[in-house]
Amino acid sequence: HTEEVRAKVEALLDLKAFNSYGLSEMNGPGVAFECEAQNGMHVWEDAFIAEILDPETLEPVAEGEIGELVMTTLTREGMPLIRYRTKDLTRFLPGTCACGRHHRRIDRIAGRADDMLIIKGVNIYPMQIEQVLMGIPEVGQNYRIEIFQEREMDQMRIKVEIRDEYFVEDMRVLQALQRQIATLLRNEILITPKIELVQHNSLPQSQGKAQRVVRLD
Repeated sequence: HTEEVRAKVEALLDLKAFNSYGLSEMNGPGVAFECEAQNGMHVWEDAFIAEILDPETLEPVAEGEIGELVMTTLTREGMPLIRYRTKDLTRFLPGTCACGRHHRRIDRIAGRADDMLIIKGVNIYPMQIEQVLMGIPEVGQNYRIEIFQEREMDQMRIKVEIRDEYFVEDMRVLQALQRQIATLLRNEILITPKIELVQHNSLPQSQGKAQRVVRLD
């Protein structure tokens, strides 16, 4: 989730939501956890060696740069894994944590090395789009990124659910919101996607992990 999604969950349920990271190949969700500072996830370095590598060259990236998280198990006996490529993109956070723990921290997952979209020559990760959308008060909880071809080039359309109180009959209001969303997204991803505003609960609901990107043939 993005920081914007977390803020909505915390406000809605009146609680503190903590991020964690894991994958089934590494024994489920037991790889990295947030502390009370909620500023990055501490890797359990007594159980794993974590590296951040360039996904193309497999060389270490500079400190603080985003790359692919590569993991090695230290305590597993049944099926040890050495330099397992997770495909998840993140970075090590510099400095020490306010909580006093010394295990290194990774940032929230920025995306996956295999889910990057290339639209009009620009590299885009779906998480960038979610970060923008979830920071807009009028936007609901669901959206869908549609990739389609026009004149033999990939184009992007984003269908965005709008909260009921903002989905009004005055088209001028909706058009202004549409332009606002397009501008905010352009500032983040460097292209202007087509924006379609839809009513709350009108987009398909995913079972399990949300399917945000759909390629239309």
